[in-house]
Amino acid sequence: MSKKKSHIRFRDLHGIVLLDKPLGLSSNEALQVVRKGIFRAEKGGHTGALDPLATGLLPLCFGEATKLAGMLLGSRKAYLAECKLGATTSTADLEGEVVQVRPVPELAEAAIEAALAKLRGRITQVPPVYSAIKLDGEPLYVKARRGEAVDVPSREVDVYRLELVSRSEDSLTLYVECGSGTYVRSLAVDLGEDLGCGAHLTALRRLWVDPFREPAMVTVEQLQAAAGQGDDALLALLLPVSAGLEGLPELRLDAERTLAVSQGQQIPVDPALSGQHAVFGEDGRLLILGDAVDGKLRIVRGFNLPPTGQNAECP
Repeated sequence: MSKKKSHIRFRDLHGIVLLDKPLGLSSNEALQVVRKGIFRAEKGGHTGALDPLATGLLPLCFGEATKLAGMLLGSRKAYLAECKLGATTSTADLEGEVVQVRPVPELAEAAIEAALAKLRGRITQVPPVYSAIKLDGEPLYVKARRGEAVDVPSREVDVYRLELVSRSEDSLTLYVECGSGTYVRSLAVDLGEDLGCGAHLTALRRLWVDPFREPAMVTVEQLQAAAGQGDDALLALLLPVSAGLEGLPELRLDAERTLAVSQGQQIPVDPALSGQHAVFGEDGRLLILGDAVDGKLRIVRGFNLPPTGQNAECP
């Protein structure tokens, strides 16, 4: 049976949406709802998957902004995590079956802090069996669902901050700041083992992703409401591609150097400049992500954005 052709009229759209991902949707499902059903963007991607049971910041990149997805994927992130003590599950969260139940001892604040301290810094972590990490070209969760015994390789990750926010008799709420590839579910499991009672993750909310430290997140419902008010209201919620480079120093070029860079040429710059820069052309459009080294500007990533006023890119 042939698939029905889509009647959606997609459009060339460039920018970033800071979505507050709802509970119950996978990151890809959330992306498709927003990309196809609301913005009708031809091209889109998300930066860093959240499990269906997780909520919070999911940057969605459209058009030329997808060129920044890899950079944003590797960014520092922060979460608020709720962990239930006394039980471990097959998935390390509340979606899985309970595989072990243990009594929760009386835990002094000092004991919890000592356990948290072991999980800070550069640590070795074993990711959950039910994860999207690929082994032999296949996601681990696919193997696990088939009942295969999976030996998950450990890896080093960075946990910059791990703090107790609140507690009850059998649960802990944690603030987590970590680097790319860190599984908060695994932190919950390791914490529970150190406390001697086991634990699993019951709720997770992503608070921010660099460079969006204080994100003005929008919900699917807010986007749908804006779309109902017209395109101007909807596009007002689309950040420019350059927002993904916020925090980098800016370099603005004259007409001659804009032409040279747009033709893929390295250009001379002040030898005092170093490191990555957001480089804008004569007309104010984001031109490239550049790297200044030894008085030369090297092109790291180029952007092909339409002229000012013809799409939502220009600040």
